[in-house]
Amino acid sequence: MPTPSIDQKRRQLLAGSLLLALPRAWAAPSRPVVEVWKSPACGCCKDWIAHLEQSGFEARVHDTGNADARQRLGIPIEYGSCHTAMVDGYALEGHVPVREILRLLDERPNAIGLAVPAMPIGSPGMDGPEYAHRRDPYDVLLLARDGAARIFQSYR
Repeated sequence: MPTPSIDQKRRQLLAGSLLLALPRAWAAPSRPVVEVWKSPACGCCKDWIAHLEQSGFEARVHDTGNADARQRLGIPIEYGSCHTAMVDGYALEGHVPVREILRLLDERPNAIGLAVPAMPIGSPGMDGPEYAHRRDPYDVLLLARDGAARIFQSYR
């Protein structure tokens, strides 16, 4: 096989450089990464993580540190739940539906993130057959940086 000439090598380098310079829109989309802190024994947390992954998110799971992560991310304890997560700079507390995570990432409000306080039955991860497919009403809250919260989405 003949060795490439200097001109051929230059053309190959130029072509490679052009590919690197293409806008990110031309590249294959990457999966959003959600970092999750939870208890190792929590089944509903595992079910929420499965909800994320089935919707195209990549989960990086830590089986400890939920309370520390909640405090570090600035989530007031009254909005706490069984797991805390972070995606693209936003905190997620509890069983937040993927639909609302995608909306958060699309709208990009100036906020800490979203919370579903406690563990409402019918929310993602709390919706399996062991709950007899019961659906309790709940709200997804947008947590403002000043400590206030408002309803981002209601599920009734």
